[in-house]
Amino acid sequence: MSLAQKPKVPGAAARAPWTDPDAKPFIRIRNVTKKFGDFVAVNDVSLDIYRSELFCLLGGSGSGKSTLLRMLAGFEQPTSGAIEIEGQDMAGAPPYDRPVNMMFQSYALFPHMTVAENVAYGLKQDGVARAERDERVAEMLRMVKLEPYGKRKPHQLSGGQRQRVALARALAKRPKLLLLDEPLGALDKKLREETQFELVGIQEKLGTTFMVVTHDQEEAMTLATRIGVMNQGQITQVGEPREIYEYPRSRFVANFIGDVNMFEGRILVDGVDHAVIASEEAGAQIRIGYAVPGREGDPIAVAVRPEKITMGRQPPAEAENVLSGVVEDISYLGGVSHYRIKLASGKRVRITQTNRDRHEDPITWEESVFLSWETPSGVALSS
Repeated sequence: MSLAQKPKVPGAAARAPWTDPDAKPFIRIRNVTKKFGDFVAVNDVSLDIYRSELFCLLGGSGSGKSTLLRMLAGFEQPTSGAIEIEGQDMAGAPPYDRPVNMMFQSYALFPHMTVAENVAYGLKQDGVARAERDERVAEMLRMVKLEPYGKRKPHQLSGGQRQRVALARALAKRPKLLLLDEPLGALDKKLREETQFELVGIQEKLGTTFMVVTHDQEEAMTLATRIGVMNQGQITQVGEPREIYEYPRSRFVANFIGDVNMFEGRILVDGVDHAVIASEEAGAQIRIGYAVPGREGDPIAVAVRPEKITMGRQPPAEAENVLSGVVEDISYLGGVSHYRIKLASGKRVRITQTNRDRHEDPITWEESVFLSWETPSGVALSS
């Protein structure tokens, strides 16, 4: 099913304002370009972000995501284009005149100050009265579950606790927009996963608009209401996590988000509601359940996620997309197993299977197997 064919959900616009053509964006980025000499860090980016979103900019190193974040914060000025926050043009506005706060990857806590003093620092600089300042600090420490640690110094805290202190300090001034640059990058995997859910809970409780920069695909998928995938200074696709994963619009997005099998081929049949792709790599014809971009004979790729593929010792009775190969490698990870299958063409296909049962006779190395997937599972990509 193509994106245009997806059914509309009643009330979706209220929960997802980006689906409502009449909704007014909280942040508007229009044709923004940033150059450093001859190097183009951000290239003609346009993007709308809505109030109370938790939006993730996802991309590899050098993709331009941190530069775009710094322009929103006011630490960099666009070479061309415009940035509006809540209808106000930010051209020339310094960081302290923007309704924005930023949480840096390094956390940048003052080592000589206590936790409470760190959280209160911005409020003190703004001249907030002592009583209100103390009340706001107490509120933030409760929110990040650090009430007993107010008198400790940063070096007496764990990495996860320091991260929460930095978050409390950034939120203490009650910014309308909080920018987070790789906020969980310094944490170990287990703590990072736990903190992701805490961050989502805090954002939902406060209703503050969050914009997070990350290179971690799983982190973006966990945190975001929507994701903007960046590559070489441009945003290649914007969408909700499921949309980005299930309906990538380019080879880059399909490869960058999760694992994928990519079968190159040419359009053999392009019907009104289906297409057939001839692929030498697959050693078979691949059927797609919708019309594809391009004409018969044009090159095209079919992307299939590893978990969409079924594997067995016998060919399925009524499947249309059937390949055959030999098991080359197996990785048993407890809940799931990853298989690598070598086709006759030499192409290797990755498969993920859930270990729901304790199989008495599991498929093992060097076995000949048949692979198949349902017609809607493949995504045709022309770029």
